[in-house]
Amino acid sequence: MSEEILVNVTPRETRVAVVENGMLQELHIERGWRRGVVGNLYKGRVQRVMPGMQAAFVDIGLERAAFLHVNDIHRPNAAVNSGDEQLEASPQPTQVRPITELLRDGQDIVVQVLKDPIGSKGARLTTQISIPSRYLVLLPQSRVVGVSARIEDDAERARLKALVSELSMPSAAGYIVRTNAEGQPSEALAEDIAYLSRVWALIEKGSRESRVGECVYEDLNLPLRAVRDLIRRDVEKVRVDSRETFEKLRTFAAQYMPGESEEDSGLAEKIEHYSGARPIFDLYGVEDEIQRALQKEVPLKSGGYLVIDQTEAMTTVDVNTGSFLGQRTLEETVFRTNLEAAQSVARQLRLRNLGGIIIIDFIDMHDVDHRRQVLRTLEKSLIKDHAKTTVYDFSPLGLVEMTRKRTVESLERQLSEACGTCSGRGTVKTAETVTYEIFREITRAVRQFEAERLLVIASPIVVNRITEEESAAVAELEEFLGKSIRFQADDQYLQEQYDVVLL
Repeated sequence: MSEEILVNVTPRETRVAVVENGMLQELHIERGWRRGVVGNLYKGRVQRVMPGMQAAFVDIGLERAAFLHVNDIHRPNAAVNSGDEQLEASPQPTQVRPITELLRDGQDIVVQVLKDPIGSKGARLTTQISIPSRYLVLLPQSRVVGVSARIEDDAERARLKALVSELSMPSAAGYIVRTNAEGQPSEALAEDIAYLSRVWALIEKGSRESRVGECVYEDLNLPLRAVRDLIRRDVEKVRVDSRETFEKLRTFAAQYMPGESEEDSGLAEKIEHYSGARPIFDLYGVEDEIQRALQKEVPLKSGGYLVIDQTEAMTTVDVNTGSFLGQRTLEETVFRTNLEAAQSVARQLRLRNLGGIIIIDFIDMHDVDHRRQVLRTLEKSLIKDHAKTTVYDFSPLGLVEMTRKRTVESLERQLSEACGTCSGRGTVKTAETVTYEIFREITRAVRQFEAERLLVIASPIVVNRITEEESAAVAELEEFLGKSIRFQADDQYLQEQYDVVLL
């Protein structure tokens, strides 16, 4: 499998695309005026403790107060949540104390952002601080040394755990060994530990000296995060269309991702400057894929298709056979469609960055083994997803429920806004419906106010329908009210808009 990372840089926007076998799998966007704050540390002040919710609102200098739940407040020996890196075993959680015993109004605290502000909700915070590097995650308030569950080889897990435990002594901090550390020598891990120690020293100093609302530690910008988190030994190339950004990435990679010998320049050699005349995102049709990712319908190669609906509460995915007729039985056709859909769903979740509760309505299957294979295909296809996912078995209604960790807005909500015509409903009233609304409004207006005649201003499509198809109804209405009614089309009016003017 070939994998490339494309970095597109413009003055106000940076985009990073992960392409596997010529197909776009992930897209990350950062805009200068709206950069994400996940991972940043702030010196905050508790605005209000809410015992009924076991939570508090904290001022960290953002537009909206941020939210801190009691489960995200650091307690000695509590379990640690560190994004997509899952510990092999977590300590047993201690008894949760009431939030009134942990926080008070007006208290100054250092917090880390778990989730960006999404919609009308403020950022989600934690005081369980974790600082990531290339191969490790520093847990300054813990003594745990754990290994990512995605490293499956038992001998390698034991080697890494022993190595980090030895290198980190006599430090009182804990570490999580990230997936990227698999196969790395002790020198690479030692460099990461030294780097994280320097970062933490600066954070401690900043925490003492900063004012409330100031950022104590800011995570790397998108291109540097992409190199830190996405580039692996099996990535063929990182192509960057900005000379300045290319040089920064090479310097960063050479410093933090060196090779195993003096002759080996490490991962830095995989980073290259793209100077072609053709836009970099046109290389693999990335721009077209982005446009398709904003559509509700996703075609499958077999002729079937998915329909993806994103709502405030959850995301639903409906699987349909479409034009796929199959070659054998109906059950076989459904099974093949669902297998393809399972792989496509996993890709679409990554690409669209859909999170929270996700309900997948596969086509009904009666064969238990077919259901099991479809579920296994979905789980296998989600392995490469950096976000934590949990998939449950088929429900009695034949639905698959799953969750995917959400830290930032979905692609659709980053790039789109609610339609001004339908206010986000996705539909508009028909011209017929608007026509009858106008008739009711005319009757209401005449009964409330005195007027000799009336003027109705509406969209051309509505006025045309009234004058051509409802002329008899208009005549009856004029006779009933004893008023003359004139209609005027205005191109500036949307289909649902109209005004009844009394003259």
